[in-house]
Amino acid sequence: MSELAYSRFMASYMLTAEEQLPENKVEIIDYTEDVLQAKGIKCDNRVSEMSEDQLKQILEQVRKLRATKKKKEQQQEDGDETADESKNEEEISGK
Repeated sequence: MSELAYSRFMASYMLTAEEQLPENKVEIIDYTEDVLQAKGIKCDNRVSEMSEDQLKQILEQVRKLRATKKKKEQQQEDGDETADESKNEEEISGK
């Protein structure tokens, strides 16, 4: 179902160059599946009949989910770096 939505995003030129990269396709499809399930859309027939505006709304929600995930990952990486820096400072100061 979300493969079809992804294909429709591509056919309508809705995806950014970054979103079209093969390594991001699975992520886009997974988030699309989550959004479609949240909206109660469970079949390809419904996806194929959606208007372009409805597809745009779904893609906006997918982008929000991706941004949230990336922000959390970045915060986690920043937290890990801060912890590593503190550990290094403690080792240097002899604690």
